[in-house]
Amino acid sequence: MKKSLGAKTIMYPTPVLLVGSYDRDGRTNVMTAAWGGICCSKPPCVYVSLRKATYSYSNLMERRAYTISVPSVDLVAEADYFGTASGRDEDKLARAGLTAVRSELVDAPYIAECPLVLECRLVHAIELGLHTQFVGEVLDVKADEGVLDARGHLSIERVRPFLYAPPDRAYYGVGDMLGGAWDIGKRIAETDEQA
Repeated sequence: MKKSLGAKTIMYPTPVLLVGSYDRDGRTNVMTAAWGGICCSKPPCVYVSLRKATYSYSNLMERRAYTISVPSVDLVAEADYFGTASGRDEDKLARAGLTAVRSELVDAPYIAECPLVLECRLVHAIELGLHTQFVGEVLDVKADEGVLDARGHLSIERVRPFLYAPPDRAYYGVGDMLGGAWDIGKRIAETDEQA
């Protein structure tokens, strides 16, 4: 029997995303967001949901652009810090010892040390209550060569992203591969056909 936990923001997996932006004076800012993900294939779009109270909110509204840098497990402390400090008060990247890179495609910076980066042009800002969902069209995906496999595809084992568990307020690494998508389920269909 299932136990009701009430209406809460609990869903697994929850990604850890580093949202890069510039403020009106051109200062670099980065914040950690867990409310985000893929929302469209054509055109390729992703989203992050931010509260109006965040420093990044006004940056995204004004600049109409943002980046998402996906940190590896090596950057878990930095990612946590980016979610607890405000860019209004300090240069978080400088304090963390990380490098901001100006995107050539959008008016936003990304983090050089992150193995995976998405450069996004803001196409929709949807108010949902406490949060505004920022939908960005992905203009480019950049990846360190070291996280690509022999076919030139991203390898999750090489990117080594990590996840946030809202109820625990904790970070977790990605686990083992369980099977191939559009493949592992074939055994169920084959069993059905043989019956």
